[in-house]
Amino acid sequence: MEILKNDARNFLIELIETPSFSREEENTALIIEKYLNLKNIPFQRKGNNIWAKNLQFDENLPTVLLNSHHDTVKPNSAYTLDPFEAVQKQGKIFGLGSNDAGASLVSLWAVFTHFYAVKLKYNLIYATTAEEEISGENGVKSILEDLGKIDFAIVGEPTKMDLAVAEKGLVVLNCVAKGTASHAAHINDDNSIYKAVRDIQKVQNFEFDKVSEVLGKVKATVTIINAGSQHNVVPDQCHFTIDVRTNEHYSNSEILEIFRNELESEIQPRSLALNSSKINLDHPFVFAAQKENCSLYGSPTVSDQALMPFDSVKIGPGDSTRSHTADEFIYQHELDEGIEKYIKILSHIL
Repeated sequence: MEILKNDARNFLIELIETPSFSREEENTALIIEKYLNLKNIPFQRKGNNIWAKNLQFDENLPTVLLNSHHDTVKPNSAYTLDPFEAVQKQGKIFGLGSNDAGASLVSLWAVFTHFYAVKLKYNLIYATTAEEEISGENGVKSILEDLGKIDFAIVGEPTKMDLAVAEKGLVVLNCVAKGTASHAAHINDDNSIYKAVRDIQKVQNFEFDKVSEVLGKVKATVTIINAGSQHNVVPDQCHFTIDVRTNEHYSNSEILEIFRNELESEIQPRSLALNSSKINLDHPFVFAAQKENCSLYGSPTVSDQALMPFDSVKIGPGDSTRSHTADEFIYQHELDEGIEKYIKILSHIL
């Protein structure tokens, strides 16, 4: 086990020190290939997505997917350390992607390696995927058919190794309030900005009826507004954007129709794909996680879990509040404990 932990730490360091922005993950894909080759594990690759199956894979058995992503966001301007240097100090490993989601990716690699040659009641597929941070078309969505039938997925994201049994969905709505252009000195009762303001107030005050026991209320927030270019011209259009975090009681299509009925502005969704998800609390993996003292909760953040049309949970080492922050880090003990806890939980069902 100690050798596996050391290998996982070295794996993480190499990932941190190799830039892998979304759609630019070619070099971290090579590192993932290297560490699978290190354990003599054959794999397949499509684009920057890599996956491997356990040695005794049996088409007649149910299949568990172990998935995490190797792309990162770009570092923000507040970094004081080099984001591409894996600085180790104070029991931490600093670097871009260390927490989100490098630690989960290498921990699941260690878990897959641990169980690779073991005769199991379930198949295992380890898949490291691209473009998660942008919900891209060439990420996990692009390989689901290649993976075959999946019965259950473990999505590696920083959750403090607690179990996210539900995840909020996301739909982003681009809205346009239309009016009539005119000189600002003249009376104009068709001001696009005023129309947008009225709709924005409706968004602010709107209450969705269905509240989730795990995820709470649907949350809609106006995050962008743009209109006009000259002080003396009333613009004919005002654009604004609504970020909607959904619960499992509403599909993204339903959210779209609700706002189209409530608002005067024209609305176009960027995507309807990232729906909320929730697993039944009597699922065997939930019971297994509770045996290992994992707390259950609903996650407000979106992951590739939203693209998976089968039962799934989100669990991994690290803390979601560190994701996308300056001087991102993972504690060494979180990495070690993550590997141990994954193995213990899966041992109950495999």
